[in-house]
Amino acid sequence: MSAAVEPPAIELVDIDKRFGPVRANDRVNLSVARGTVHGIVGENGAGKSTLMSILYGFYEADGGEIRVDGTPARIRSPADAIRLGIGMVHQHFMLVDSLCVVENVMLGAEGGALLDRGLARARAELDRLAADHGLAVDVDARVGDLPVGLQQRVEILKALYRGADVLILDEPTAVLTPPEAKALFGLLRTLREAGKTVLLITHKLEEIMAVTDRVSVMRRGQMVATLDTAATSPPELAELMVGRKVLLRVDKRPLAAGEPRLAVENLSVVDERDCLRVAEVSFTVRAGEIVGIAGVAGNGQSELMEAIAGMRRPTLGTIALDGTVLTREAHTPHNLRRLGLLHVPEDRLRTGLVPAFPAYESAALGFTDDPAYGRGLLLERGRMIAHLADRMAAYDVRPPDPLLKTSKFSGGNQQKIVLAREIERAPKVLIVGQPTRGVDIGAIEFIHRRLIALRDAGVAVLLVSVELEEIMSLADRILVMCGGRITGERRPEATDERDLGLLMAGVEGRA
Repeated sequence: MSAAVEPPAIELVDIDKRFGPVRANDRVNLSVARGTVHGIVGENGAGKSTLMSILYGFYEADGGEIRVDGTPARIRSPADAIRLGIGMVHQHFMLVDSLCVVENVMLGAEGGALLDRGLARARAELDRLAADHGLAVDVDARVGDLPVGLQQRVEILKALYRGADVLILDEPTAVLTPPEAKALFGLLRTLREAGKTVLLITHKLEEIMAVTDRVSVMRRGQMVATLDTAATSPPELAELMVGRKVLLRVDKRPLAAGEPRLAVENLSVVDERDCLRVAEVSFTVRAGEIVGIAGVAGNGQSELMEAIAGMRRPTLGTIALDGTVLTREAHTPHNLRRLGLLHVPEDRLRTGLVPAFPAYESAALGFTDDPAYGRGLLLERGRMIAHLADRMAAYDVRPPDPLLKTSKFSGGNQQKIVLAREIERAPKVLIVGQPTRGVDIGAIEFIHRRLIALRDAGVAVLLVSVELEEIMSLADRILVMCGGRITGERRPEATDERDLGLLMAGVEGRA
């Protein structure tokens, strides 16, 4: 008599979900074997996040069935998912900085009114999890004092403490240094060996190849393929995601840089709490050159960009454009745009767009005095709409509807609207923050081509990104920031991710 076949850990059958006229999931099927790391990839708006939100109980499907260990299950809330052994580690951690590790782990699962008894149980369980899965962390440390990699470990501990056998990880390396990402992959392998099942959502195909056993590809709400990772490749996955061949490498001409366009000298910046965020930073960016700034988020890159763009006052140092030092009066966003310094902010929704505005109004932000939009006090709505329609065609914005509310576009298409607004103004200097954050691979290819075209046309580009592969592909020179300071400068051909990772952690890399 043959042995019984073990049912999948998770099975989604004909999952259907609509949001008004948009069909986010179109009869999606997914089977995830127990004790595997299963990747899910797709363009922005492909439906993968909706699918995982249904599995974790944030949404309820309009149709279809969820099976856990072969048994049909109705999941109407995260509490239902947790009871079924499903945990989720979010990209933006759900932790209370002022509490210690053990308090965060047991928060919402205290086990009764006697907290001392619950704390003792939690400490014992955390000791066991650390021993079983290599998840050691100081349980009495204040979470706000931990590095990002250890904060993520606390999130994983929270899920395991609640009995998770299936872990959903949403873009888990977005905030990690390369060494932290490598440590995470080692942890995922340990969890797999212990029989846990991991669903990994990521847009980084190299991560899929490095750590998953199988990978499923979604496109336009449908599941288009599920493959053994060993039997596929990044180009094949990219083509499945986008529906056409995608150029994964960045082709650029040899550097032919001109005179310095942007010069920053001994710049220091404090934040709203008067804490030093940028400490005596100096560098130049020449015409026809891309200078990349690498570093883990939160190490002063944001404040540096805002200071250069006139959004924040430096406390020390100077900024010069084309050899002319900017006075305090001249150092305003409006005047900088007039002088040819344009800015693609790293947070498109907070500082780049107004989600409630129609797209044609978001596309005019900062340029409402442009004669192309009308003369005098009144803007001509028809001209603004026509102007954006042309940009949408050139930048392949989908849907190409200038009247659609900005919030209704996917992240990648919102980013294209911001890029079109800034790039098409013939900048002399362009500051770009996180140009492909949350953007799918097709849009990444497009954005990279545009930045290289600007560089080749003689624009000085300052690029800030937490994506090391992006920095190494695009930049002609790489500066690394840690703790508000520049810890090193490298040429991309003379460095690697390990070297840059050490500099990002404040450790001097190789010469």
